[in-house]
Amino acid sequence: MRKLAFLVAAIGWGQTFQATPSVARQGETIRVRDAGAATSARMSGRTVRLFPQPEGGRLGLMPVPVLTTPGSFQLEFLGDNGKVLHAATITVRDARFRTQNVVMGREIQELQPSPGETETFAEFRKSVSEIRRWAEPLAAPVPGCMISPFGVKRLHNGKPTGDYHGGIDQRSPAGRPVHAVAAGVVKIVRKFNLRGGTVAIDHGQGLESVYLHLSGFATTEGAVAQKGDVVGYIGSTGRSTGAHLHWALYVNGVPVNPAQWVPLTACPTGNRKARPHS
Repeated sequence: MRKLAFLVAAIGWGQTFQATPSVARQGETIRVRDAGAATSARMSGRTVRLFPQPEGGRLGLMPVPVLTTPGSFQLEFLGDNGKVLHAATITVRDARFRTQNVVMGREIQELQPSPGETETFAEFRKSVSEIRRWAEPLAAPVPGCMISPFGVKRLHNGKPTGDYHGGIDQRSPAGRPVHAVAAGVVKIVRKFNLRGGTVAIDHGQGLESVYLHLSGFATTEGAVAQKGDVVGYIGSTGRSTGAHLHWALYVNGVPVNPAQWVPLTACPTGNRKARPHS
């Protein structure tokens, strides 16, 4: 995980605001902090809330979407009335996501979402709860290496899908327990056609995680999970061609790179078991 070492302005150096990193790659998350009157932040037309923190000041999470055009952007700190209190320059660099082909049979390729599956996920992603339950560092849900990294442009049987991989695939044997990456409230525990066995957790203040293709569940909707709690078991349900874990992080509804939050290791190239499964 790349350390967030770039400061736009340091709290305690005579200024009240901070954004880390100030040089971000596509798919990364910017931590926005303010010790003054700012209650939200805006960049490239997206506004996120800044929440009061126990240690003082406010914190918000600004996602940099995968499809952001590299360049310089103004990150504006806003007061209650929407007035710009101060601003910082954020540089977005090309993450150089590669292309990845997934080989799958016709039956799996043609799977369609369950009734309400798309709507349920959209509702989950747009919700932002007040209570922060997460703390850094987050923990990987399973110990396996990465079969497929975040952001790769996906081909299905050699044909472009026009989509990118919005999470991480980790190699893991069927039946292995899957652990919550942080504390949070479990919002979804369901079997879907496309995503398969699914658990979704709201960690609070704009951070969410999901775990797909599970063979079984170890939690229920409405439960409060702690970091490391078992929430399900590895499987190959839904649009999947082999046992593995697909998991993703969402920041204020936008998929972001989990590798910025959790140390992850890529599987060795040339290993048949390391081929992408979904």
